[in-house]
Order: sequence, then C-alpha cells, then structure tokens
Amino acid sequence: MLENVEVFTQSSICIHGNKKVYFDPYQVPKDFHDADFILITHAHYDHFSVEDILKVKKDDTVFVAPMDVIEKVQTIFSSNQMYAVEPNQTLEIENLSIRTVPAYNVAKPYHPQAASWVGYVICLDGVTYYDAGDTDALKENESISCDVAFVPIGGTFTMDRKEASQFVNCLHPKMVVPIHYGSIVGSKEDEVHFLKQLDSDIVSVIKLWLPFSLFCDKI
Repeated sequence: MLENVEVFTQSSICIHGNKKVYFDPYQVPKDFHDADFILITHAHYDHFSVEDILKVKKDDTVFVAPMDVIEKVQTIFSSNQMYAVEPNQTLEIENLSIRTVPAYNVAKPYHPQAASWVGYVICLDGVTYYDAGDTDALKENESISCDVAFVPIGGTFTMDRKEASQFVNCLHPKMVVPIHYGSIVGSKEDEVHFLKQLDSDIVSVIKLWLPFSLFCDKI
C-alpha cells in the first residue's frame, strides 16, 4: 500500500498511481515535471514552495490550495487549472476524489483556524489517503476514515509525538506514516516514541527522505 509513496522533507509527499499526486512539494531532489495534481495545505514556506512546485509541475497539472496560496500562483497556472479550497469541501476532479478537512492549532498561533487552511483526504486507485497538514489533534478529525494517514509528529508547530499517537489510535488507519519532523523540528527520538505508543495492529512505515540521508524502517 506504500510502495508507491515517497516522502521528502517535512510534509512533502508524492503518491504514484493512475494519477501522480504531490502534497506540499518541498526540497524535491530533482526536476520531475510529472505531477497530475499538486495539493497545498497552507502558505508557510516549507509547504508552499514555488521553486519546488516548478520542479514537479507539467503543462496540465491541476493545482489545489487555499485561497491565500492560489492568489500567489496566478502567473504559474491558468485559471482552469486552479481550485481554491477551504475546510469541509468535496471535489471530484479528473476522477480524483478530494475532500478537505480542518487543519489548525488550538492553543498556538502558528496555524490559526481563521486562515481556513486544510488537510486532504483523497481516494486513489481504491486506497484512501489522509494528509493531515500542519495541525493539532482535532476532535473534529477523529472520525476520518482512511487506509493510510500521514500525520505530523514534530511538535512546536503541530501536534507532538504523544498527541499524534493518540490521534492516530482514534483514527485507526491500516497504515500510518509520520511526517513533519527531522528537519525544522522533531527528531528520530520523536519517531521512536510515536511508534511505541501506537496500537499494535496499525502498521507504521518510516518513509522519510531528509536532504542528505534516507532512513526506511518498517515496524
């Protein structure tokens, strides 16, 4: 279920299927120009990087993002390629099902709810993927049904490793991939503690590319 998934730095994810979908491309290692879809969760530089968008964009790439991001890419994408979103929307674009969900901080200032930033739930080739974006562990998201969850664990700007493990245990996906650690915030120690606190029947896969190293361990 994850052999077709790459995770680059932070929350930069690529899923290869009948469509190639990138979430928050950042520090992409080379020019690919193969994205059918680029989905951006919010406007922070480590999630919305024009340099990396240009590395994966091709002529007919569909671009989905909150409005404050859409406003900044008017010269990169044509109007019929761009879709502005906010939380709790459902789109069907070129046979890809996309649902947006809330992503915000409850008691921290970094990702205010008023910004209307998002996480995404997509269905690709019969598998449902949830990219949480930069968020705390929100009660309103605990009912999300997914096969694979990409969840931040680094703390400071998002849920920390303990909050993340509790949240994932509520979601109870088949598989979880921790993200948003090992670069700006978060460490290998956070990864280890996160994995130890998960329910035993949730498969956890470490699939994170760092700028100068790769570690990939299956627990």
